Amino acid sequence: MKRGYFGLAIYHPKKEVNWGSLVRTAKILNCSFIAAIGARFPLQASDTRKSHRHLPVFEFQTFEEFQKFMPMDCKLVGVELDERATNLKNFVHPERAVYLMGAENTGLPQPIMDKCYQIVKLEGEHSMNVACAGSIVLYHRQAL
Repeated sequence: MKRGYFGLAIYHPKKEVNWGSLVRTAKILNCSFIAAIGARFPLQASDTRKSHRHLPVFEFQTFEEFQKFMPMDCKLVGVELDERATNLKNFVHPERAVYLMGAENTGLPQPIMDKCYQIVKLEGEHSMNVACAGSIVLYHRQAL
């Protein structure tokens, strides 16, 4: 059994369907919790499997609120196309981590990326759908 835990958070999610996909993937891949920061829709709207009954789901209005929630000795890992990002295929996952995804249309703001322990990116020249990217990151963590 692997040690540690991991959570997933999305900053300013825009589309209900992406949120629903991430919640389902988080549950399937044994994520410890999932959080939305500044969601632009009601969170339960797209969770057709009622994953919130089996996986802790948190909602925060601001990144500062979310930061207060961060567990002790847990690393915040931003997932973003950024010149200083480590390619996911070379990334060594921390024992305790929260993976922070950016919004579908704006990504993670620089001040938030500056607060991350590390930034990782997926291969490709363009931004990927947030639900797909989040699913890939969670799968990569579980597969290693």
